[in-house]
Amino acid sequence: MYHGIINVYKEPGYTSHDVVARLRGILRQKKIGHTGTLDPAAEGVLPVCLGMGTKLCDMLTDKTKTYEAVMLLGQVTDTQDTTGRILAESGEAVLELEPEAVEKAVTGFLGEYDQIPPMYSALKVDGKKLCDLARAGKEVERQARTVQILDISVTRMELPRVWMTVTCSKGTYIRTLCHDIGGRLGCGGTMEHLIRTRVDRFDIKDSLTLDEIEAVRDENKLEAYILPVEEALWSYPALAVKEEADALLRNGNPLFKAQLNFEMIQTEEWPEEGQKFRMYNSQGQFAGVYQYGKDKRWWKPWKMFPAS
Repeated sequence: MYHGIINVYKEPGYTSHDVVARLRGILRQKKIGHTGTLDPAAEGVLPVCLGMGTKLCDMLTDKTKTYEAVMLLGQVTDTQDTTGRILAESGEAVLELEPEAVEKAVTGFLGEYDQIPPMYSALKVDGKKLCDLARAGKEVERQARTVQILDISVTRMELPRVWMTVTCSKGTYIRTLCHDIGGRLGCGGTMEHLIRTRVDRFDIKDSLTLDEIEAVRDENKLEAYILPVEEALWSYPALAVKEEADALLRNGNPLFKAQLNFEMIQTEEWPEEGQKFRMYNSQGQFAGVYQYGKDKRWWKPWKMFPAS
């Protein structure tokens, strides 16, 4: 069984579930999970967790993401992208737009803003998926959610089309962002194309299509493309236990300062409440992620990754 994370290039036409289903056949293992959906028409980076790596799915879903999007101004659809039914068109209003005004409207979304999720989404209201309700012709009230646009820029403009690069927090809908930019400009907007170029440390240049994954598997070279679990947790400082605490770590017990070897940690500052650490045994083998608790001045297990 494979354990870790593989950087999949999701091609247009596949759902995230389709990717997982085909990977199960390619890798001949069931324990596989994706790290957040990409619309079928969208393409790009989709980190997929394998084996023990599936414990990281929720963590990677929370990471920041970068997209390249093409926004079509002068059109509003029910799905907020060009696959949907056109609700309104205003080509004349687009002709009156100045490029400077368009760029100002785009960059004006930098920072936090309250975004209303689209009806065509996998979010649930009263236990029912919004997309299922939308397909049944129903629209329900959705609560706005605060999202963060960490970086946004216009890379090309040939009105009515605008090419943008966006780095954002989890839960951000780029097609809704296009819809909202078009609303601010008074002409409407929809998303024409979307590529996700990065999820945390997973970059598009390192991604593999499903066909490429199948090919490297046949060549027995797949392991080289699977990121080990501990490397996916690179942002957490490393700590190791002393030899006498190896059994405590193996059993997932809380650990105290006297049981730890601080030579691996690269800071002299005392941990903050809730700070997470990669925890290793005295022989340098990765065991799991521990979280510091100030109340008892201990490190308690958060996610354990027993040796396979």
